[in-house]
Amino acid sequence: MFELVINGKQMQSQAVSAEMDNITVLAERAKQGDREAFMTITSLFQKNVFQLAYSFFRNREDALDIVQDTFLRLYKKIQFYERDKSFKSWVLQIAKNLCIDRYRKNHNKHDNKAMGSAEMDSLPFTDKTDTETNSDTDIKRIISKCLKELPERQRMIFVMKHYNELKYTEIAETLGVAVGTAKSLHYKAVNNLRNLMNPYLGRPL
Repeated sequence: MFELVINGKQMQSQAVSAEMDNITVLAERAKQGDREAFMTITSLFQKNVFQLAYSFFRNREDALDIVQDTFLRLYKKIQFYERDKSFKSWVLQIAKNLCIDRYRKNHNKHDNKAMGSAEMDSLPFTDKTDTETNSDTDIKRIISKCLKELPERQRMIFVMKHYNELKYTEIAETLGVAVGTAKSLHYKAVNNLRNLMNPYLGRPL
């Protein structure tokens, strides 16, 4: 088995020797039982899974649980990965299904927790660069705050498009919707996000 690169509540970064372009090779190695290859896959995609799960639950503990469950499930199902499919989309589809299952299972017990007041501000969408200004950071914080006000599917699609950098075809495949539906929901998400951000910025976007 393997250990996720998670320590308590903090997901630790890990040096990644392979680029995303080598993911098919890594997947094939993982199918053959290469533990190091699987750990590299984990380090490449754990942040993407966390972002998706957090956008769904808006709760850090639930999101971390989904990260762990996703890679446990991936470890068991890696043999079923098809080379002609987007690996990232496949991983996120596993995560999305686990989010839905967890929500349905715990809806009555943890409804307030799952959809509670936890701020999206703590969501590590992007890492601050050396050249990033305080203004850039403020805008990201406003975006994160406003994202929690979007309807669930709009929020998930916005995260997939802008933070997980998926194509519309990959988003549609992950969520099980038509490409046109994914585009429409993204369009609505962007417009709604603009309206939500206007009061914070003091001007129309």
